[in-house]
Amino acid sequence: MFCCGFMWKSGGEDLQGFYPVRPECQPDVPRTRFKSRAGKTLSARRWHAAFTEDGHLDMEKVLRRIQRGGIHPSIKGAVWEFLLGCYDPDSTFEERSRLRNRRREQYGAWKEECKKMVPVIGSGKYVTMAVVQENGNPIDESSVENQGWIVKNTVTDERVLQWMLSLHQIGLDVARTDRYLCFYENDRNQSKLWDVLAIYTWLNLDIGYVQGMNDICSPMIILFDDEADAFWCFERAMRRLRENFRATATSMGVQTQLGVLSQVIKTVDPRLHQHLEDLDGGEYLFAIRMLMVLFRREFSFLDALYLWELMWAMEYNPTMFATYEEVENRNDAASDPKLLKRYGKFERKYINSGKNEQHRNTLAVFVVASVLQTKNKRLLKEAKGLDDVVQILGDIAGNLDAKKACKEALKIHEKFLKKVFFLSF
Repeated sequence: MFCCGFMWKSGGEDLQGFYPVRPECQPDVPRTRFKSRAGKTLSARRWHAAFTEDGHLDMEKVLRRIQRGGIHPSIKGAVWEFLLGCYDPDSTFEERSRLRNRRREQYGAWKEECKKMVPVIGSGKYVTMAVVQENGNPIDESSVENQGWIVKNTVTDERVLQWMLSLHQIGLDVARTDRYLCFYENDRNQSKLWDVLAIYTWLNLDIGYVQGMNDICSPMIILFDDEADAFWCFERAMRRLRENFRATATSMGVQTQLGVLSQVIKTVDPRLHQHLEDLDGGEYLFAIRMLMVLFRREFSFLDALYLWELMWAMEYNPTMFATYEEVENRNDAASDPKLLKRYGKFERKYINSGKNEQHRNTLAVFVVASVLQTKNKRLLKEAKGLDDVVQILGDIAGNLDAKKACKEALKIHEKFLKKVFFLSF
């Protein structure tokens, strides 16, 4: 991971060295704005000091620090596991160790199950060509891309066939994922990404594989040495995002969030909303990519991770772990001020306002709204068609400040809640 790359000094420290960029790609990569700030950024020292002797984590203190200045790259993976609900802050070191081992064993079992069907899995290689025909019949020719392995018998199980048909598309996307990073010069790292996506797809065929999942998964592969830990972190992230990727013949899951975005802009900036409607952009389809892959194209790698952890910290709900693990949790934040402090500030707004669940976990929508607000004048003045809207928004790549975007998103969120509350009377 430290093989090459340029030196980006932030507060005297080479943070970009954690995710070095291939020299030939540097001119095309958005510049990194994130800086590790003493007294604000969650450092390794502050992180370790937040645990009691037996392992209980002071999540309130951690959230405050993240919301002020993000997470130092050296501990991102460990902190993300809590932000995404992999572990309960009230658990002990020993309890988490047992749970981690169980999860690694479970992932290993799933991987073996998949490997029996497709031996390329776990081999350090991956496929980029179809392994089976749509009718389940074998494809006669072998290829270097498929590493000499072919399906020998007709696949009659519909679930297995559906999964096998997705494997080469996963491979094609893996080959394109974050190729500017030195990390993916190593073929085994690419194969880890393919393995995790292939296994996740096998376990979630109701959603299947959709382009963009690779962009969500890639940081986990980079942050975690153990593939199983990367899988579980990705699985938890997808719990929040999976409905965005659900698609039918007539609709996309992300349209729900686009609908919320439309409602937000119509409420807080009716003039801009009307202008976009006049351009046939009232469905806000131009924002699909930002919501699907959480601004991965608009920020440098490091800044995108910074934005994610800011959003996750602000949306943090201490009942996540219990919900995911189906553990009974009787805590009521509305009646317990101490528990309320353990929620992220975005989530607390909903609890304090007494609103229902309709717009929860949609901070990304308000971040998009903040981006539209920053481009309000240009959009109103220069956008004569949807192509102009796309071009104007395309200019934001590398020019957005993640913390400022989140700060503005919270202001829009508060304004939206007030107006919706007022209009409801």
